[in-house]
Amino acid sequence: MNIHHLELFYYVARYGGISEAVRNIPYGIQQPAVSGQVAQLEESLGVTLFHRRPFSLTLPGEKLYRFIEPFFAGLDGMAEELRGGATHVLRIGSSDIIVRDHLPEVLRAVRKEYPRLRFTLRSEYMPELESLLERQEIDVVVALMEGKPAAGTHSAVLMELPLVLVVPAESPVTRAEQLWKRDKIEEPLICLPATEVLCKNFQQGLARLGVDWFPRLEINSTDSIEAYVAGGFGIGLTVAIPKAIMSPKVRPLELPGFAPVILGALWRGKPSPPLRRLLDEMQAGARRMKEC
Repeated sequence: MNIHHLELFYYVARYGGISEAVRNIPYGIQQPAVSGQVAQLEESLGVTLFHRRPFSLTLPGEKLYRFIEPFFAGLDGMAEELRGGATHVLRIGSSDIIVRDHLPEVLRAVRKEYPRLRFTLRSEYMPELESLLERQEIDVVVALMEGKPAAGTHSAVLMELPLVLVVPAESPVTRAEQLWKRDKIEEPLICLPATEVLCKNFQQGLARLGVDWFPRLEINSTDSIEAYVAGGFGIGLTVAIPKAIMSPKVRPLELPGFAPVILGALWRGKPSPPLRRLLDEMQAGARRMKEC
């Protein structure tokens, strides 16, 4: 018997169906792959292991599940025993905004429960982060989300973040509406690459107002956007993060009527205990920020 096929059958039997198994398998795998490989297991044994609709194990399925369940159910405990309380590892992919302003406090809280936690951080744009997650090169993505996650990917919304413009502290512009009333906005627009969701939301908002204003400078981090605005190179586009402190050389302008962006987390399979703790702490932190 193929051991991997047995493992997939274990999850199907434990969680009561293929779709439920996919949501709990601790690595990324698509539903058709699980269905196909379990079917191969049934073919190799010459028996039907479970009925699909409604789900129920057959007698051979129950017998096989009883045999393999102690082994697969005990793997996590054995791993902990072998580690002897050794280091946990979390591989986190995130946008630079979150790496700077949100993650440090969250990771400090997680480390209180897992003092030997090691983590890696990769700051990328969202398409690359999703690709890294799909390839199992990271465990979780914390970033600005766009659209529905890919099949087999779990998601959690943390908070909505409003868009803001950033102008030099001495700028005569005090409200964004002053810019929309102009025949032409002369100041260069400084923002992240146009493929980023906050830039898309901003351009959609401008289109509703009948305003044309396109990026002149594309910058790869929000910190750099503030620096270029402070240096007098134009007006920046970013998001308002609760408790984040901007440079005294710039100030934000609210953008009423513009769609906010969604900060969320993405992961695949069943989260490890440290990842579960990370997700819980991020959601708790988001609630605290909303209450400020």
